[in-house]
Amino acid sequence: MQNSFTKRFLELLCVCLFPFAVLHAQVDTTTFHQLSGVEILGKVRPSTTRESTPLQVMDKAGIERLGVQDLSEAVKRFSGVTVQDYGGIGGLKTVSVRSLGAKHTAVSYDGVTITDAQSGQVDISRFTLDNVDMISLSIGQADDIFQTARMYASAGALNIKTARPVFADRPFHVKAQVKAGSFGMVNPYLRYEQKLGKHFAATGQVDWLRADGNYPYVIQNEQQEESGKRKNSDIRTLRTELNLFGDLGKGSELAVKGYYFDSERGLPGSVILYNDYAKERLWDKNYFVQGHYKKQFDTRFSLQAQGKYNYSWNKYIDFNNNYETGKQEDRHTQREYYFSVGGLYTPAEYLSFSLTTDFSVNTLKNNLPDCPFPTRYTSLSVLAAQYKDSRLTATASLLNTFISEKVEKGDKPSDRKRLSPSISASWRILPEQNVRVRASFKDIFRVPTFNDMYYLRIGNTNLKPERATQYNLGVTWGEQPSSFLSYLNLSVDGYYNRVRDKIVALPTLYIWKMMNMGEVAISGIDANVSAEITCSESFSFLLQGNYTWQKAIDITKETAKNYRDQIPYTPRHSGTASLSVQNKWLNVSYLLTCAGDRYSLPQNIKENRIDRYVEQTVSVNREFQLHNCRLRLQGEVLNVGNLNYEIIKYYPMPGRSFRVSVSCSF
Repeated sequence: MQNSFTKRFLELLCVCLFPFAVLHAQVDTTTFHQLSGVEILGKVRPSTTRESTPLQVMDKAGIERLGVQDLSEAVKRFSGVTVQDYGGIGGLKTVSVRSLGAKHTAVSYDGVTITDAQSGQVDISRFTLDNVDMISLSIGQADDIFQTARMYASAGALNIKTARPVFADRPFHVKAQVKAGSFGMVNPYLRYEQKLGKHFAATGQVDWLRADGNYPYVIQNEQQEESGKRKNSDIRTLRTELNLFGDLGKGSELAVKGYYFDSERGLPGSVILYNDYAKERLWDKNYFVQGHYKKQFDTRFSLQAQGKYNYSWNKYIDFNNNYETGKQEDRHTQREYYFSVGGLYTPAEYLSFSLTTDFSVNTLKNNLPDCPFPTRYTSLSVLAAQYKDSRLTATASLLNTFISEKVEKGDKPSDRKRLSPSISASWRILPEQNVRVRASFKDIFRVPTFNDMYYLRIGNTNLKPERATQYNLGVTWGEQPSSFLSYLNLSVDGYYNRVRDKIVALPTLYIWKMMNMGEVAISGIDANVSAEITCSESFSFLLQGNYTWQKAIDITKETAKNYRDQIPYTPRHSGTASLSVQNKWLNVSYLLTCAGDRYSLPQNIKENRIDRYVEQTVSVNREFQLHNCRLRLQGEVLNVGNLNYEIIKYYPMPGRSFRVSVSCSF
């Protein structure tokens, strides 16, 4: 009787909570909706309520149901995440977790980390959602102890997992898709999957995108309101990918991936009053080959190895009469050689140990004056242990880092050595209720980038690593209260982060110089709620709400004007709320994204303030089965209210825009 009353009370509480979530939620986690149904699909997915550190997941079904068509749009639905977006299809998009900065956030593609030793941050706009099976975001150290050492060497990680082919009725599959939208956007995509005998399969895909990107805008520039049209915002990109999957028998698996990306884009620059000149151009070329091998010897021992070669080239040209030759041209070339090997040992049912070692070599060459042509050697080794039963999950790890560099000319930094521990635990309080308390701690650091140390005259080879300490305490609950309420998931996490030796640019006697002068204290709360209401076999509602409160303040110097001010581009309040209606006629989803006031510079004064905004998106889609072809039609209206807003100061975002897509799979 008591359990029945509890379930009824929770159902009523859910109905009362969701209007609040729709009105006030801010950041994203639209991903928790898959929890209850995930295992039914037969795919390996982590339970987000069971994890001892915050984990958010969005699978292919959730992506299609919400009508998400861009990776950055999907990531914005996770809570505690800031996506720095410079506007438009061609704008740079980077990910920061809990205000620790994009350089503290790892991005992995099918288990291998994407790196940029020059800038330290990854532009996620280079990747498409069309071939993605699942994306997840872990904050702190994830419970998966059998992963590369690089995944331990970051404060948070965005994991992108692409789809593997499944052949049930035929030895090949084809998917053709075309997207089109406002501002001249056209994006065709083609994917082919082929079964190669009993043990191998291959996939190949190519997509091409072009857009003019010259959208109209209205912006408040100082005391004046300025309207105009973005110029030099065009983009052309080509992405291709080849994959080979092999089942070698006796517990052995092999996966090989080849990736190529080529783009040319205009850089519209910031909108400055009475100055719309923009002639900067950027060319990017990137290709990599990576392989993954895994061997399951028996129930106790597994081995995996990964390798990667990465080549990245970019050219930047600024056409301006201020230069002696009429233009400034910079060219950069990076290469990376990477290898990882690890073992997992499970001596008992609930106890596991892993040992993994990574080694990488990164090089940089450019045409800038006095380039030292640096080479970085990085060795990472991690020992991890985990106990996991039906009620308790406890994980501990210790990461050893050794980094050495050499240069062809000039000064080089000293070798760097450091031990970085992490520990986390999740406890199911009552055996009959899925209520868990979790706590975690992680101490991590990030080394200065090549730009930090060597860029022209502002680089500083004496920089120390930037240290970050993370604490998290949270409560999770997930249940299926009734047949009407298919599932209800709740999580609340409070956290505190401290960043020391923060690398900032400061003026010296004659020029600016990179220095270890920053210290930031970050405290906050992430709250997430998701539920599915099933009215009938063909009619259901999916509701999600996410809210983040964050206080990220500069505590570097008490006499500074910005002491205890909110750090740039960090709103106190942010979040998302969404409603998705699925039925046999038409699937409709509505998304509300909110962000509070932010500041573009360290000092929190009116002149630096970026106003809050509320953006709305509506998406409709429908699937048809035509003989052996699965036809999917989708239409979207982005920024329904035609709101004029900025994420980065003086980089206006597009107003109302439209996007449609047609795909056929067979």
